[in-house]
Amino acid sequence: MHRPLKGAATIVMRTRETNEAGLIARIVAGEKELFHELIRPYERMVYRMLFSIVKNETEAEDGAQEAVISAYRHLASFRGEAKFSTWLTTIAINEGRKRLRKAKGAAEESIEEQAEGHEGDFTPAPLTDWREIPLEALERKELREGLRTAVAELPDIYRQVFILRDLEEMNIEETARALGITTGAVKVRLHRARIMLQKRLVPFLKTTAPARRGFFGRAV
Repeated sequence: MHRPLKGAATIVMRTRETNEAGLIARIVAGEKELFHELIRPYERMVYRMLFSIVKNETEAEDGAQEAVISAYRHLASFRGEAKFSTWLTTIAINEGRKRLRKAKGAAEESIEEQAEGHEGDFTPAPLTDWREIPLEALERKELREGLRTAVAELPDIYRQVFILRDLEEMNIEETARALGITTGAVKVRLHRARIMLQKRLVPFLKTTAPARRGFFGRAV
């Protein structure tokens, strides 16, 4: 599968950030109707992040709406110190955690990462990049369902990192900032998430294309 050059991707990213900065300034100045244009590219991301936390479609939909409303109300406080997408993701994560605490009736336990300094110990074997699997293979129902189920069944701390890094394609620093963890923890959790997914998806992927260093084996 052909991928755009890194330089071209960087230009596109900077153009988007410049456009977003302009939109935000206009919205804060009073052009409130532009907010939908600003938020539209991220609606799916917000919902997916909420669903990864609450694991309930209705709660995720309600939470996504609340996160978007919160972003609208607090837009004037956005200083551009992080990307808008990172700021929005943090709001979505906080909304999801709030709903999870409410549903459980207790504060969410924080999970200590014992191996943050040993991320090099968790390097999964090379495995086919699911984004590079031929279209006809991705259209196979069992593969789609296997991928969806495997991601959904990841423990929360690993699923959230996996979604931000490998699905939303945030970098390590942005992911750490959004989740409120260290970059070391991001690396460890991402490695472990890939290992877990590898074990689940090998039966689906090993017959679809020759193994290449890609999605689960790429350097982070």
